[in-house]
Amino acid sequence: MIYLELFWSFCKIGFTSFGGMSMVPLINSEMIAHGWMDAYQVSDILAIAEMTPGPNGLNCAIFAGLRAAGLLGCLSATLGILSPSLTLAVAAAFAFSRFKTSPVFRRFMTGVRPASLALIVATVFSLCQTSYFPDDSFSLPALLLGILDLWLLQWKHVSIIKVICLSAVLGLIFF
Repeated sequence: MIYLELFWSFCKIGFTSFGGMSMVPLINSEMIAHGWMDAYQVSDILAIAEMTPGPNGLNCAIFAGLRAAGLLGCLSATLGILSPSLTLAVAAAFAFSRFKTSPVFRRFMTGVRPASLALIVATVFSLCQTSYFPDDSFSLPALLLGILDLWLLQWKHVSIIKVICLSAVLGLIFF
């Protein structure tokens, strides 16, 4: 029974929050209401989830499920937190494959594509401002590093991990 309760609790959390810290009050109330943890234990779980790589909700589900009911509890909570996203992704894929030839859907996608491109361009512009114009002054080393990264990735096909590591080292040297 606890496995179903863990699944349902984290399923509700997955459907009603939008990631990050918005999940904290829901996780706190679910854990305390079911008596799986006290406030101090929830606080510890949240701290561990923050330090661990990956999404906070998933990390909290893993640690809380493990703490509340062992390995099967961990599995139940993890499936619960992932099922809303999985359900929506499957529904979107089904709708896309079913209606891709529909004139209404094509017109809809005609509007979505430019909007998506505009969001990407706005993000790139914002990142360029903070990277190449910190403190309202132009940073030539940052621009040269960006050009080097682009050259390594696009024309030399160096792995992204190596480029990130190289950029970090060069950033420490120049900045």
